[in-house]
Amino acid sequence: MSTPETSRFVRIRVELVLEIDDEEAVTGAALQSLADDTDMSDAERTDSERAVTEDTAEAMAHLVDPFDLVGAVPGVELRQASWSSEQIDYDPDSPEWDLDEDDDDENDPEDDDMTVG
Repeated sequence: MSTPETSRFVRIRVELVLEIDDEEAVTGAALQSLADDTDMSDAERTDSERAVTEDTAEAMAHLVDPFDLVGAVPGVELRQASWSSEQIDYDPDSPEWDLDEDDDDENDPEDDDMTVG
């Protein structure tokens, strides 16, 4: 239900931690995705190929696309998306990685630092 006071815009925040078991497979898939992209200029493709070859996190950024997550959802038009990827130290037992933790600070400045990867 929508009222004049209700915004039609929704922000969904998702954080994923992936374990890469086969870096060559990820890099190969990213390179294939770049090769299949007909909208990319040769210079952009060369830069992207170098980036995904040197950094598996960069390869993941080319393979995971927020547009794919909502493209088939009826009644929704994606207005803006940004994402980044980075290699991290991960300890699933650390309280830092507690995914059940509520996000108490809605205005956390770290949440606003979203870059396209």
